[in-house]
Amino acid sequence: MKKISLFVICVIASLFISCEPNITNLNSHEYVDLGLSVKWATCNIGAANPEDFGDYFAWGEVKTKDIFSVSTYKWYNGSIESITKYNNLSDFGTVDNKFILEESDDAAIVNWGGGWRMPTKEEIIELCEQCTWAWTVLNGVNGYKVVGPNGNSIFLPAAGYIGEDFGGDEDELCYWSQSMYVYNEDYYPWVAYCLYAYYSEVSPLCDGLNRDAGCPIRAVCP
Repeated sequence: MKKISLFVICVIASLFISCEPNITNLNSHEYVDLGLSVKWATCNIGAANPEDFGDYFAWGEVKTKDIFSVSTYKWYNGSIESITKYNNLSDFGTVDNKFILEESDDAAIVNWGGGWRMPTKEEIIELCEQCTWAWTVLNGVNGYKVVGPNGNSIFLPAAGYIGEDFGGDEDELCYWSQSMYVYNEDYYPWVAYCLYAYYSEVSPLCDGLNRDAGCPIRAVCP
């Protein structure tokens, strides 16, 4: 009788485990394999739950702050015509021809440790084009459920972004990439790529946003 009971318990346990989402952790932070080229974190940096907004960062800054503006941005010397890092145009400051964030300026690496990083432009495009997106509500928070090719999913809260004269819009979604913005082979050194969507009116896409704005970050790992 005890053997039968133990067998039944093991079968039930195995069935339960097999139904659990494919969630693993790295440095105590969870990620999901969506069937893409990288794994995506289940929460934003600074968040405890998938629906939490977490911390906001200006592009290339690794600490959150209260005010996001041109005057408070680390890599501007007071204006967008005085960029001190990540610039390829002499009209906009110091030229270093750097287009991808260095590890010391990647908020995911600095805050979550080795293995984590901010996504590239290409990885955001892959997330947009290879996944199914559905506007939904999780625990009272608007956002998108993103289902990967393998059926696993993540939730991205509509945390918006923060600038000098505006705050987060609960119908807007914006997440930083690690890549500077290029349009028709022209660089815009004051702009970086981000994952953007607006409710059901704008499908998720890889767009550009001024670097001094504050956005949440959804990290990736190999």
